Amino acid sequence: MLISKDWKEYQLLDSGKGQKLEQFGPHRLVRPEPRAVWKKAWGEEEWQSAVASFIAAEKGGGGRWEFHKKFDHQWKLNYKALNFWVEVEASKQIGVFPENAVHWDWIGEQITKSKGPLKILNLFGYTGLASLAAANAGAEVTHVDSSKRAVRIGKENQELSGLGSAKIRWIVDDVLKFIQREARRGNTYDGVIMDPPKYGLGPNKERWEFFKQYAVLCAQIHEILSDTPKFVVITAYALESPPEVLAEDMERMMRRMGGSFDYGELITEEKSAGRRLSNSIYARWQK
Repeated sequence: MLISKDWKEYQLLDSGKGQKLEQFGPHRLVRPEPRAVWKKAWGEEEWQSAVASFIAAEKGGGGRWEFHKKFDHQWKLNYKALNFWVEVEASKQIGVFPENAVHWDWIGEQITKSKGPLKILNLFGYTGLASLAAANAGAEVTHVDSSKRAVRIGKENQELSGLGSAKIRWIVDDVLKFIQREARRGNTYDGVIMDPPKYGLGPNKERWEFFKQYAVLCAQIHEILSDTPKFVVITAYALESPPEVLAEDMERMMRRMGGSFDYGELITEEKSAGRRLSNSIYARWQK
């Protein structure tokens, strides 16, 4: 279990009854958390200090934000060298997955200890924080996501972080189609970051289903790795599955490379009662 210990502007404050209370910089938010089946440790006065709550729809996913106070719906957050936007919009996702900070640090370490320039590919890159961590460590990064909005915010985050001159290619595309084209072109990468959703749609409504296409994704990535890759990391949100579900295909993909594997869960820990919430599963390989 990996837990990021270095956040100064984010904290999981409390959880229970299918919800979690989180601190993002100056604002508290309430979001759904189905795994929080226990009682809340804090009283309602603390929970009522939230500026907004996301109310999940009863059927079909989605939902809406309910605002309790007036506040700017977009604000800046910081993690070490990274500055980025957090915003409350249509989705319960607000631009950052705080548990992934442990991977940002690890990615930076892999790049820093490598000799010479590295080319890194970030797939399903969302708002670009892993890409910025890699660029900040000196890598040349290709960032791919199907959402124009996420890529736009990623570019804004690049400027906020003072990385305007960093070598980052921002690409809106379907991940599998992009990898296939890169393989045909003979382009290769020294490191790969993947953060696939459980379900998703590409820019032209291409369907993504994790359990059907993860093995295909790994097989195709194998074709675009350089002769001396340094790392591969995948984070997945299919929490009904154990982390071992990620390991077999990744080990098959990287077997000829040697190196070492680890896999497990990304965890956040409450301030209130110290209970731990599992946010995602992960697998990593390093040379």
